[in-house]
Amino acid sequence: MTIPWIDVAVEGLVAVLLVLTIGYCILLDGRLKRLRADEANLRATISELLTATEIAERAINSLKITAQDCDRTLGQRLREAEFFSHEIEKEIGEGEKLLNRIIRITQAARGEAVAVSAPAPTVEAPAARAPSRLADLRSRVSEATDRIGQIKRGAAA
Repeated sequence: MTIPWIDVAVEGLVAVLLVLTIGYCILLDGRLKRLRADEANLRATISELLTATEIAERAINSLKITAQDCDRTLGQRLREAEFFSHEIEKEIGEGEKLLNRIIRITQAARGEAVAVSAPAPTVEAPAARAPSRLADLRSRVSEATDRIGQIKRGAAA
């Protein structure tokens, strides 16, 4: 014999527990829906991040290649500049030698011409003219060297 009020109480308790379980399931369902929505957003964000990372990697590789090309080109140009610098130094040295020879020849020729035409040559007259003539010759050699350099640069370009 069961007591009817215990049966009703037990069934009432089961009913309340079922209602609480259904309410909790609804609450969990809402949370799961938000989590799934956040998961989709997170996947989209991760996908965009991967795409941006790939683009950045390609840009970095492109910059590395460009830097290597610039380094090679710059190195080649520096080697050419050194070569032309040495060549110009050689030409200037040869020009100075030639200038000194010309100066000695002109001084010797003036000295002989003065000795032949004048009975008593003054030593100061050719010597006084020599520095101005020497400066003139040096300026002309400098101009010629500049012109040679311009020609060489024009040929190199």
